[in-house]
Amino acid sequence: MFDTSEDRKKMEGAVERFKDEMKKVRTGRAHPDMLSGIKVEVYGQYMPLNQVSNITAADATLLVVTPFDPANIQAIAAAIRADQALGLNPSDDGRIVRVPIPSLTEERRKEIVKTASAKVEEAKVALRNIREDARKAIKIAEEMGEDVKKRAEKEIDELTKEFTDKIDAEFKAKSDEIMKL
Repeated sequence: MFDTSEDRKKMEGAVERFKDEMKKVRTGRAHPDMLSGIKVEVYGQYMPLNQVSNITAADATLLVVTPFDPANIQAIAAAIRADQALGLNPSDDGRIVRVPIPSLTEERRKEIVKTASAKVEEAKVALRNIREDARKAIKIAEEMGEDVKKRAEKEIDELTKEFTDKIDAEFKAKSDEIMKL
């Protein structure tokens, strides 16, 4: 019998990466994960923002970034401002960086959903690649009979459908959250 547990783990990993990407998508409410993709140039190298500062949501419309080293405050504010996809305008008072989260317009909400749908396609491509690798492994397995190979292919297809449905459900929930006023 063909073991699909390894393929299941790979597909679960792809879905988890997709969920992490969806956390970064802006929904109109302040969330520290919104800034998780930002890299800041400090000490001559680029580092993730969460490694050079503490990020908290003060309320639904404000993120507060507290640098571990106050000398990096200008670099942090510049890195946040430079990320055009977020469209945020941080301000600093010498100790902390305040990042107000403006309310989203209908047009901006649709644009964010479109950007998120590109991430959906990337996740589905990853699932299809895992499925193709599994199918190749099934085809070259010589010890299996034809009927066992057919069953294994069917099982892989069902597994792919299951995880594709999870991605679709996650995206639908996220797009509903984005479009909600």
